[in-house]
Amino acid sequence: MDTFDYLVIGAGSGGIASARRAAEHGARVAVVEQGRLGGTCVNVGCVPKKVMWNAGHVAETLADGVGYGFAVPQMSCDWGQLVNAREAYIRRLNGIYADNLANSGVTLIEGTARFLDGGRVAIADKQVAATRILVATGGRPEVPDLPGAELGITSDGFFALTERPERALVIGAGYIAVELAGVLHALGCDTTLAVRGERPLRSFDPLLGETLATAMRERGLTLRDRFTPARLREQANGMLFADDAAGHVLGPFDVIIWAVGRVPNVDGLALGRAGVSTDTAGYVETDEWQATTAENVFAVGDVTGRIALTPVAIAAGRRLSDRLFGGMTDRKLDYSTIPTVVFSHPPIGTVGLSEPQAREQFGDAAVKVYQTRFTDMYYALTEHKPKTAMKLVTVGSDERIVGCHAIGRGADELIQGFAVALKMGARKRDLDDTVAIHPTAAEEMVLMR
Repeated sequence: MDTFDYLVIGAGSGGIASARRAAEHGARVAVVEQGRLGGTCVNVGCVPKKVMWNAGHVAETLADGVGYGFAVPQMSCDWGQLVNAREAYIRRLNGIYADNLANSGVTLIEGTARFLDGGRVAIADKQVAATRILVATGGRPEVPDLPGAELGITSDGFFALTERPERALVIGAGYIAVELAGVLHALGCDTTLAVRGERPLRSFDPLLGETLATAMRERGLTLRDRFTPARLREQANGMLFADDAAGHVLGPFDVIIWAVGRVPNVDGLALGRAGVSTDTAGYVETDEWQATTAENVFAVGDVTGRIALTPVAIAAGRRLSDRLFGGMTDRKLDYSTIPTVVFSHPPIGTVGLSEPQAREQFGDAAVKVYQTRFTDMYYALTEHKPKTAMKLVTVGSDERIVGCHAIGRGADELIQGFAVALKMGARKRDLDDTVAIHPTAAEEMVLMR
């Protein structure tokens, strides 16, 4: 039986990052993976999503070219060609991940892992022992338990589409839902987004969801609010419909996409044999050091249910290995003030607390908000003129910035720098004292009064 210092179950972003960092510190490391290297992000998440968003952005830019004097011919996207190029790119990334593991001296074991106890894992008929084990198996899209739910596809199914749908319904209000709906609409699909509440992105600052909803409707995407599906059904001609409990009907569609959340990949792991506890939703319970309830068994990434973002899994995994094998005894991830981007149309960048969160945490009297709404200069000559919106949330007499939110062209790129400022404890006066870069959209972030 092979014995390793560190056994990582799952070759997604967090697992691979932790494995390679441990190997850099001299540990003997193995990674177990049953699918393609790179996990959700590389294969059915961040990477293919950004490729599709880029394609939608190109389509929108071509349309805007008319305002700048370009004679743009009628153009349509060859969905099949786009998908083939995207998948070829992903296969190259799969190969790079394999090479990186090999170059780091990490052993790759192909198969499905299950715990035998806290120090042993079985992969098919093979047993492997390890001093420390990391669970980094990620998550998968959730499909609700209701009649006809199987007629819908998930984000995984979206990336398997080889032809562009003519009419599509996306059900969900989170970032995956708005991203998929935005891509489909930008690439010429007649798209409807159905949300349960008043607007999408309810967990984000209200400014973002409200502005996005307006932008979607102005672009011609159908946004149906207060719709909770009760069943899906299919007609004899193959067209799909969604009904709610009140008798409202959406349809017909040739594709319905579930984007209602994700669940952890823990089935078949036999976590109980190792003494690893999960919460009521199935996520692996961890403390601030990524430790589970089983000695020398750890977990990072989406399987823990803590901020399901690729950079978070990578950062947590690397810090864990630094602590376990690099002698950095205090090394751990600070889960506060983590920036994120929603690749909607237009994109969103956000870091820190929303205004409601800040008011709940610090009280209304302590919170002061600055915000602005304007038309990006890019749209000065275009027919379509969406608004960019920004908000700063501050607390205390010195107006420490605890939240920074932006939606509009370039918001996905500008938020990284402001995240550094928040992490360093920037005050509103620090932004006021910063000379603006003109003419840009980003300058508005330091000019708000």
